[in-house]
Amino acid sequence: QMQLAESGGGLVQPGDSLRLSCAGSSGVFSAYALAWYRRVAGKERELVAAISWNGAVTFYSDSVKCRFTISRVNAKSTMYLQMNSRKPEDTEVYYCAADPNKYWSGGTTHRPSTWGQGTQVNRSS
Repeated sequence: QMQLAESGGGLVQPGDSLRLSCAGSSGVFSAYALAWYRRVAGKERELVAAISWNGAVTFYSDSVKCRFTISRVNAKSTMYLQMNSRKPEDTEVYYCAADPNKYWSGGTTHRPSTWGQGTQVNRSS
């Protein structure tokens, strides 16, 4: 059974870069398609990026395209989200998610089989 744990959140300034990590359960990690969601205070949780089981196919929402990069290293059971040129949202919580499929097929309203607990990113003053 897959379990997920995010890390890497913290204080950032607009324009800064930040990399989030999502550690999954070894032994099953490569059998899952993965995704990053985020929730901005006062808004609905949205799908940010998704990646296929082998990393060959990726998806990005229009709001982060060309600024964020999703990747995974199955040998380390870890997924990443490299965020560049961050926009000045006050507080965001990023969640990683997993489905036991080769490719991610859901959007913002999709309910993944597994969620991480979330990692928070705050804008520094």
